[in-house]
Amino acid sequence: MSLSLPQDLIVSPSAPLLIVDVDEVLALFMAGFERFIRRQGYEMRIDRFALFQNLYRPGEAEHLDIVTGRALFDAFFRDGADDLEPVAGAADALADLSQRAGVVILTNAPDCGRESRTGWLARHGFDFPMILNSGVKGPIIAQLAGLTSGPVAFIDDLLPNLESAAESAPRVLRFQTVADPRLRPLAPQAPERHPRHDDWADLKPAIEAAVWR
Repeated sequence: MSLSLPQDLIVSPSAPLLIVDVDEVLALFMAGFERFIRRQGYEMRIDRFALFQNLYRPGEAEHLDIVTGRALFDAFFRDGADDLEPVAGAADALADLSQRAGVVILTNAPDCGRESRTGWLARHGFDFPMILNSGVKGPIIAQLAGLTSGPVAFIDDLLPNLESAAESAPRVLRFQTVADPRLRPLAPQAPERHPRHDDWADLKPAIEAAVWR
Protein backbone atom coordinates (compact mmCIF):
# COMPACT_ATOMS: atom_id res chain seq x y z
CA MET A 1 0.00 0.00 0.00
CA SER A 2 1.42 3.35 -1.04
CA LEU A 3 1.19 6.16 1.51
CA SER A 4 1.22 9.91 1.21
CA LEU A 5 3.97 11.89 2.89
CA PRO A 6 3.08 13.71 6.11
CA GLN A 7 2.14 17.29 5.37
CA ASP A 8 4.42 18.60 8.12
CA LEU A 9 7.51 16.75 6.83
CA ILE A 10 10.35 19.16 6.05
CA VAL A 11 13.12 18.02 3.70
CA SER A 12 15.84 20.32 2.40
CA PRO A 13 15.42 20.65 -1.37
CA SER A 14 19.15 20.33 -2.03
CA ALA A 15 20.76 18.51 0.91
CA PRO A 16 21.51 14.78 1.03
CA LEU A 17 18.77 12.64 2.56
CA LEU A 18 19.07 9.39 4.51
CA ILE A 19 16.00 7.15 4.74
CA VAL A 20 16.49 4.66 7.58
CA ASP A 21 14.55 1.58 8.70
CA VAL A 22 14.19 0.73 12.41
CA ASP A 23 14.01 -3.01 13.05
CA GLU A 24 17.39 -4.76 12.80
CA VAL A 25 18.86 -1.42 11.63
CA LEU A 26 18.41 0.85 14.65
CA ALA A 27 16.65 -1.58 17.03
CA LEU A 28 17.27 -5.22 17.91
CA PHE A 29 13.71 -6.20 17.09
CA MET A 30 13.90 -10.00 17.06
CA ALA A 31 15.51 -10.16 20.48
CA GLY A 32 12.88 -7.85 21.98
CA PHE A 33 10.01 -9.64 20.27
CA GLU A 34 11.37 -12.96 21.49
CA ARG A 35 11.29 -11.74 25.10
CA PHE A 36 7.70 -10.59 24.58
CA ILE A 37 6.35 -13.82 23.11
CA ARG A 38 8.02 -15.87 25.83
CA ARG A 39 5.99 -13.92 28.36
CA GLN A 40 2.91 -14.97 26.37
CA GLY A 41 3.87 -18.65 26.54
CA TYR A 42 5.40 -19.05 23.09
CA GLU A 43 8.95 -19.56 21.88
CA MET A 44 11.12 -18.45 18.98
CA ARG A 45 13.34 -20.80 17.00
CA ILE A 46 15.36 -18.85 14.48
CA ASP A 47 16.00 -21.23 11.61
CA ARG A 48 14.94 -19.01 8.71
CA PHE A 49 14.86 -15.32 7.84
CA ALA A 50 11.24 -14.81 8.73
CA LEU A 51 9.07 -13.67 11.59
CA PHE A 52 5.90 -15.68 12.13
CA GLN A 53 7.45 -18.89 10.76
CA ASN A 54 9.93 -18.80 13.65
CA LEU A 55 7.24 -18.72 16.34
CA TYR A 56 6.11 -21.93 18.04
CA ARG A 57 4.09 -23.28 20.88
CA PRO A 58 6.50 -25.16 23.16
CA GLY A 59 6.84 -28.78 22.13
CA GLU A 60 5.14 -28.36 18.77
CA ALA A 61 6.82 -28.95 15.42
CA GLU A 62 4.63 -26.64 13.32
CA HIS A 63 5.12 -22.90 13.55
CA LEU A 64 2.25 -20.61 14.52
CA ASP A 65 -0.40 -19.75 11.97
CA ILE A 66 -0.26 -16.30 10.42
CA VAL A 67 -3.35 -15.06 12.31
CA THR A 68 -1.87 -15.90 15.71
CA GLY A 69 1.52 -14.53 14.71
CA ARG A 70 0.02 -11.27 13.49
CA ALA A 71 -1.97 -10.91 16.71
CA LEU A 72 1.24 -11.29 18.74
CA PHE A 73 2.99 -8.77 16.50
CA ASP A 74 0.23 -6.20 17.00
CA ALA A 75 0.15 -6.89 20.74
CA PHE A 76 3.88 -6.32 20.94
CA PHE A 77 3.53 -2.87 19.42
CA ARG A 78 0.70 -2.05 21.79
CA ASP A 79 2.29 -3.40 24.96
CA GLY A 80 5.95 -4.38 24.52
CA ALA A 81 7.67 -2.28 21.89
CA ASP A 82 9.55 -0.26 24.50
CA ASP A 83 11.56 -3.39 25.32
CA LEU A 84 14.03 -3.06 22.45
CA GLU A 85 17.75 -2.51 22.68
CA PRO A 86 19.32 -0.04 20.25
CA VAL A 87 21.85 -1.36 17.75
CA ALA A 88 25.39 -0.60 18.86
CA GLY A 89 26.83 2.52 17.26
CA ALA A 90 23.67 3.46 15.37
CA ALA A 91 22.74 6.55 17.40
CA ASP A 92 26.21 8.06 17.25
CA ALA A 93 26.54 7.30 13.55
CA LEU A 94 23.20 8.91 12.66
CA ALA A 95 23.87 11.89 14.91
CA ASP A 96 27.08 12.54 12.98
CA LEU A 97 25.55 11.90 9.57
CA SER A 98 22.61 14.17 10.39
CA GLN A 99 25.00 17.11 10.64
CA ARG A 100 25.40 16.89 6.87
CA ALA A 101 22.17 15.23 5.71
CA GLY A 102 18.49 15.09 6.48
CA VAL A 103 17.27 11.91 8.15
CA VAL A 104 13.81 10.34 7.86
CA ILE A 105 12.87 7.16 9.70
CA LEU A 106 10.74 4.84 7.52
CA THR A 107 9.35 1.92 9.48
CA ASN A 108 6.79 -0.79 8.86
CA ALA A 109 4.70 -1.13 12.01
CA PRO A 110 1.00 -1.23 12.85
CA ASP A 111 -0.69 2.08 13.49
CA CYS A 112 -1.32 1.06 17.11
CA GLY A 113 2.44 1.25 17.62
CA ARG A 114 2.93 4.79 16.37
CA GLU A 115 3.24 6.36 19.84
CA SER A 116 5.49 3.66 21.28
CA ARG A 117 7.75 3.73 18.22
CA THR A 118 8.18 7.51 18.21
CA GLY A 119 8.81 7.44 21.96
CA TRP A 120 11.42 4.69 21.65
CA LEU A 121 13.22 6.52 18.86
CA ALA A 122 13.37 9.76 20.84
CA ARG A 123 14.62 8.04 24.00
CA HIS A 124 17.44 6.28 22.17
CA GLY A 125 18.85 9.21 20.23
CA PHE A 126 16.90 8.81 16.97
CA ASP A 127 14.70 11.89 17.25
CA PHE A 128 14.07 12.33 13.54
CA PRO A 129 10.86 12.56 11.51
CA MET A 130 9.17 9.15 11.31
CA ILE A 131 6.89 7.72 8.65
CA LEU A 132 4.82 4.63 9.45
CA ASN A 133 4.59 2.52 6.31
CA SER A 134 2.78 -0.64 5.25
CA GLY A 135 4.08 -3.00 2.57
CA VAL A 136 7.12 -2.55 0.39
CA LYS A 137 8.84 0.81 0.67
CA GLY A 138 9.78 1.71 -2.88
CA PRO A 139 6.82 3.99 -3.68
CA ILE A 140 7.22 6.18 -0.61
CA ILE A 141 11.01 6.24 -1.04
CA ALA A 142 10.41 7.61 -4.55
CA GLN A 143 8.22 10.33 -3.05
CA LEU A 144 10.88 11.22 -0.51
CA ALA A 145 13.65 11.23 -3.10
CA GLY A 146 11.59 13.63 -5.19
CA LEU A 147 11.81 16.25 -2.43
CA THR A 148 15.55 16.85 -2.86
CA SER A 149 18.02 17.21 -5.68
CA GLY A 150 20.77 15.95 -3.38
CA PRO A 151 21.88 12.34 -3.09
CA VAL A 152 19.54 9.98 -1.25
CA ALA A 153 20.45 6.78 0.59
CA PHE A 154 18.13 4.09 1.96
CA ILE A 155 19.16 1.64 4.69
CA ASP A 156 17.08 -1.49 5.43
CA ASP A 157 17.50 -5.13 6.42
CA LEU A 158 14.96 -6.64 4.02
CA LEU A 159 15.87 -7.46 0.43
CA PRO A 160 12.29 -6.94 -0.86
CA ASN A 161 12.33 -3.35 0.42
CA LEU A 162 15.72 -2.71 -1.17
CA GLU A 163 14.57 -4.22 -4.47
CA SER A 164 11.38 -2.16 -4.30
CA ALA A 165 13.46 0.98 -3.81
CA ALA A 166 15.65 0.07 -6.78
CA GLU A 167 12.58 -0.34 -8.96
CA SER A 168 10.69 2.75 -7.82
CA ALA A 169 13.61 5.11 -7.20
CA PRO A 170 16.69 3.88 -9.07
CA ARG A 171 18.77 6.96 -8.24
CA VAL A 172 18.59 6.18 -4.51
CA LEU A 173 21.69 4.56 -3.00
CA ARG A 174 20.81 1.39 -1.10
CA PHE A 175 22.48 -0.36 1.82
CA GLN A 176 21.57 -3.54 3.65
CA THR A 177 22.34 -4.17 7.30
CA VAL A 178 21.17 -6.99 9.59
CA ALA A 179 21.88 -6.35 13.27
CA ASP A 180 20.92 -9.66 14.91
CA PRO A 181 23.84 -12.11 14.49
CA ARG A 182 21.38 -15.03 14.42
CA LEU A 183 19.68 -13.60 11.34
CA ARG A 184 22.74 -12.57 9.39
CA PRO A 185 23.56 -15.95 7.79
CA LEU A 186 19.89 -16.46 6.89
CA ALA A 187 19.17 -13.08 5.29
CA PRO A 188 18.63 -12.99 1.52
CA GLN A 189 20.99 -10.49 -0.04
CA ALA A 190 22.20 -9.08 -3.33
CA PRO A 191 25.41 -7.24 -2.43
CA GLU A 192 26.19 -6.38 -6.03
CA ARG A 193 23.03 -4.20 -6.03
CA HIS A 194 22.72 -3.32 -2.34
CA PRO A 195 26.04 -3.22 -0.45
CA ARG A 196 25.74 -4.97 2.89
CA HIS A 197 27.44 -3.92 6.13
CA ASP A 198 26.13 -5.52 9.33
CA ASP A 199 27.94 -3.20 11.73
CA TRP A 200 27.50 0.57 11.90
CA ALA A 201 31.28 0.94 12.23
CA ASP A 202 31.44 -0.28 8.61
CA LEU A 203 28.09 1.02 7.42
CA LYS A 204 28.67 4.67 8.31
CA PRO A 205 31.87 5.12 6.26
CA ALA A 206 30.26 3.22 3.36
CA ILE A 207 27.34 5.67 3.39
CA GLU A 208 29.71 8.63 3.61
CA ALA A 209 31.82 7.40 0.72
CA ALA A 210 28.76 6.94 -1.50
CA VAL A 211 26.80 10.07 -0.54
CA TRP A 212 29.71 12.53 -0.39
CA ARG A 213 31.92 11.07 -3.10
